[in-house]
Amino acid sequence: MRLLGSTGVRVSPLCLGAMMFGSWGNPDHEESIRMVHRALEGGINFIDTADVYSSGESELIVGKALSGGRREHVVLATKAHGPMGEDANQRGNSRRWLVRECENSLRRLGTDYIDLYQIHRPDPDTGIDETLAALTDLIRAGKILYAGSSTFPADQIVEAQWTAQRRGRERFVCEQPPYSILVRGVEADVLPACQRYEMGVISWGPLASGWLSGGYRSDAELPASRRAQRLPHRFDLSLPGNRLKLDAADRLANLAAEVGMSLIHLALAFVLSHPAVTSAIIGPRTMEHLESHLGAAEEKLPAELLDKIDEIVPPGTNLNPADRGYEPPALANPALRRR
Repeated sequence: MRLLGSTGVRVSPLCLGAMMFGSWGNPDHEESIRMVHRALEGGINFIDTADVYSSGESELIVGKALSGGRREHVVLATKAHGPMGEDANQRGNSRRWLVRECENSLRRLGTDYIDLYQIHRPDPDTGIDETLAALTDLIRAGKILYAGSSTFPADQIVEAQWTAQRRGRERFVCEQPPYSILVRGVEADVLPACQRYEMGVISWGPLASGWLSGGYRSDAELPASRRAQRLPHRFDLSLPGNRLKLDAADRLANLAAEVGMSLIHLALAFVLSHPAVTSAIIGPRTMEHLESHLGAAEEKLPAELLDKIDEIVPPGTNLNPADRGYEPPALANPALRRR
């Protein structure tokens, strides 16, 4: 077990991500529940979901899986921010929405408290003090125990820490950034910022949306993927960054074979080897996927092997910039960069 930042809470190096539970991935609730139980048997005590995953269906499945006395032994995390309806106020990081949606998540999860409530993405339309104030009130009411951020750039991580200190708010105790061998941009600033503020790091996408699952090889037909349908910019091989990912995945698969390790274990062990990282989120869709992930935390990568990985994908590099998970408004909106 590893400490989650400075909280004193101990979590497993692998965190079970529930994004694939429900219509986004596996619509079979019973199989998803069996996967949760198998993960707990395999030593995982950390589960991460979000309200937006299959429009709340993932939270419902997780809640069912943790009934019968399992809940108290699990560090349960969920998130809010994404749209949960057509109403313009059913999204974002405002007090109005977070207070309401926390209650909705509690109901779906079938619990009276959430261990870790995370802000899924920054909201340029809401001041960070309003968000932290709402989270502080939820903590004092016992609805949530800790608050965290997800996919925040380094400057906003620092701003949130300063705001919490100056305004007397509860602070973010952890950050959930995208991090894998193919998506290493956070090594330059996000991970050092988290270390400076003693924040835990729960990395999402350690298999780079499946690119490091072993199925993406230059000499084989690319596998069908629901994620590729939802996120074509991460898989379209007409984009130079994705062609770079295919070449890197091929070379990494060969490297893993040379050391007698699966590419999945190599990818997960790489993420867990960074001193800032607390847990890596795995997001299996089937029991077979889950079984292929278990045991990866026991792998230790020697410095020589990490050096070879650095030669394939240099530190701090995102091979495809679209994989960073959050497009800053200053880049996404032309009006913000033109007079």
